[in-house]
Amino acid sequence: MSIAYIIYLADYSDGVLYVLATLLMVALAVMIDRAWSLRSTILRGKSIIRATAEKSALSHQDLTGLLQTAGNLPEAALLDTAIRHLDTADAEGMANRLDESIMLIAPMLDRRLWILDTVVTLAPLLGLFGTIIGMFHAFNVLAQPGHAPAEVTGGVADALVATAFGIFIAMLGLTGFNALSNQVQLIVHQLDSMKMMIVNRTDGSPMVPSRGRPAQPQTSPRLVNA
Repeated sequence: MSIAYIIYLADYSDGVLYVLATLLMVALAVMIDRAWSLRSTILRGKSIIRATAEKSALSHQDLTGLLQTAGNLPEAALLDTAIRHLDTADAEGMANRLDESIMLIAPMLDRRLWILDTVVTLAPLLGLFGTIIGMFHAFNVLAQPGHAPAEVTGGVADALVATAFGIFIAMLGLTGFNALSNQVQLIVHQLDSMKMMIVNRTDGSPMVPSRGRPAQPQTSPRLVNA
């Protein structure tokens, strides 16, 4: 298939194939970006969870060390929340505050996935629209004197390319959307596991700060970008 023929097909659909090609590029960009970011978040999050699981109890110093290691991971928001409420919250209160942090983080994990969802729905419709336009051109040949039947059948075949391209983009986008959604669910599961580890290892009991330790500033929970 030559470049000239591809341009001919795009023009035959009145430019719909150009729009579909743009959707394909956008879908690929979103999949590559989110797959790289989410995969890195999962792998680095596993190391933080392993480090937490190795400790039988979490002191203020332990939580601070884990927070520094976490960096910009979603787990950092949970550790920051635990540090700020370690001396005041019981088990139930700590769990509720950690749940709040997870609820604030979760919407950031699946950002831009709505684009894939839109592409999956829009691409087949645009492909069908391009095919209908191509069919207009194909059957317009019948109105011309001395037309050949092969011109009509060839035009119909060219018109169907738009539908095939749209379905291909939808299948690719659906595969990427499901894969990325599974990664988001895995990160949320990691956050739930981290929450349980923090609650269990701090015993959820208020701890009286030592006299030499300065009070921790009351800052808002970190919002971490995946």
